[in-house]
Amino acid sequence: MIAITSAELNYLIFRYLNESGFTHSAFALGYEAGINKSNIDGNLVPPGALVTFVQKGIQYLELEANLTTDDLETDDDFQFLHPLDLITKDVDELQRIIKEKKENIQKDKSKGKEKENIENGREHDRKLAMEKEKEKEIAKEKENEKQQREKEKERDRERMEREKEKEKEREKEREKEKDKGKEKEKEKPFEDVGGVNHMEDEVNGKHEENGNDGGPEPMDICASLPSVPCEFPNSDVTVLQGHTSEVFACAWNPTGSLLASGSGDSTARIWTIDGPSSCNTENGPSNVVLRHFKGRTNEKSKDVTTLDWNVDGTLLATGSYDGQARIWSKDGELISTLNKHKGPIFSLKWNKKGDYLLSGSVDKTAIVWDIKTGEWRQQFEFHSAPALDVDWRNNVSFATCSTDSMIYVCKVGENRPIKTFSGHQGEVNAIKWDPTGTLLASCSDDSTAKIWSIKQDTCLLDLKEHSKEIYTVRWSPTGPGTNNPNQQLVLASASFDSTIKLWDVDAGHLLHSLDGHRDPVYSVAFSPNGEYLASGSLDKCLHVWSVKEARIVKTFSGNGGIFEVCWNKEGDKIAACFANNVVSVLDFRM
Repeated sequence: MIAITSAELNYLIFRYLNESGFTHSAFALGYEAGINKSNIDGNLVPPGALVTFVQKGIQYLELEANLTTDDLETDDDFQFLHPLDLITKDVDELQRIIKEKKENIQKDKSKGKEKENIENGREHDRKLAMEKEKEKEIAKEKENEKQQREKEKERDRERMEREKEKEKEREKEREKEKDKGKEKEKEKPFEDVGGVNHMEDEVNGKHEENGNDGGPEPMDICASLPSVPCEFPNSDVTVLQGHTSEVFACAWNPTGSLLASGSGDSTARIWTIDGPSSCNTENGPSNVVLRHFKGRTNEKSKDVTTLDWNVDGTLLATGSYDGQARIWSKDGELISTLNKHKGPIFSLKWNKKGDYLLSGSVDKTAIVWDIKTGEWRQQFEFHSAPALDVDWRNNVSFATCSTDSMIYVCKVGENRPIKTFSGHQGEVNAIKWDPTGTLLASCSDDSTAKIWSIKQDTCLLDLKEHSKEIYTVRWSPTGPGTNNPNQQLVLASASFDSTIKLWDVDAGHLLHSLDGHRDPVYSVAFSPNGEYLASGSLDKCLHVWSVKEARIVKTFSGNGGIFEVCWNKEGDKIAACFANNVVSVLDFRM
């Protein structure tokens, strides 16, 4: 008899949680159950395996309950059982239920047979009479059709003759018009600007024919059809292939044309993206592979979960499931390995000065690393559960959040938090300081986003429009202290309810709800000028929204869920990383 081990069951549950979007629960189970140490080849386990096993078990119980020796038919026995019966009752009880229900059906059948026989006799007579009538009708119809076809042929002949006559008359008229036109040209060799107006009329006439009367400028292709967004053409899409597992993270170099990506295949890659998109060329853009393993490539503990470039684009930091942070040159050379965490790293960020790197881990701690020495500067052990996100406020202070629902603001050199924010009722998934470092935005599994100020203990704003968990938040690069100081500061929140909400934080209310995705939205990113927002979802779609008009202006459909989207510094390229092992780069222009 085949048996399933506890390790195999744990792996199936781990996969089920991942596939259902319960990423934090999956990480926690994976860490505690040591999934990364199991020798199970995940590639051999199909999607939905746990549900399949449960269904197979129920089917087995159904079959077992139907192994009876009576002469009744057993083909439709499954309909007599409810799934709850299969789980709560033993085989004898199930067989008794089936037998009783079958006997009742047999009694009902015998009572109804006599009635059926009488009805069948009458029905037979009626059918014979009806068939004779039908045959007569069919014969009549055929005759009518024949006559109709003859009439139509005759009409067609007459119509063609008339058309020929009309065409001859039109030809004569055209000849007359040409002769008149030649005479006019001879009389008036020079016309005034009225000719231009005629051309304008002609163009306007064409616009009206196409349904664009009084429409937008030709540049705004999508505005004429607000409900039908424009697909990115294939010529504007470059698909970067090379990773052999899901791509979890991507980030553009802040100074050049380099794009970094991190994957579950235990590698990061640095791609050189020069010029316009090169479509799906086989060679594609060149890339450097940053290997996070020595030898075996299937070590799940080496998943690259997060990455970040320093401000001048000379160094790339990567965080891995093995608890190590690594520093690489932009050429892909490993400069240092930072080893102190005892669990997977979920978030890491450079400060603006570039002398410190901050990491947050499942081991409940955050660590500030001194890049010059390659050693840890300080470890902050305030959380009682895994740290999910970290974000610098300035060069020496930062915030951390955790599955323990708490947010701490810390400072290098201080042994206690300088501020504690409590108020969320669920795991805090992400935190982000606004461009000036004045306001901190947070989002949680409790379906709320909150805005905090260092000046008070309770939240300034409690944003409650979402109906499910909020996965991430992003501030627009607008308002005081940014390159777009005259534009309004906006906060975007992305949720498992498939929507993105845009918030006016100054006024404290919802600006727009962006409803275009069909599945959880994992990532959002504002364009550098703050006018557009890119969003990526598990529904395999990337949408680009106009922030001002709250509508989709461009869209792209891939072949896997999207984990992260990001813009390059010029705002003319968007990168998206997918669950089907690819990174897509989209040329964006309006």
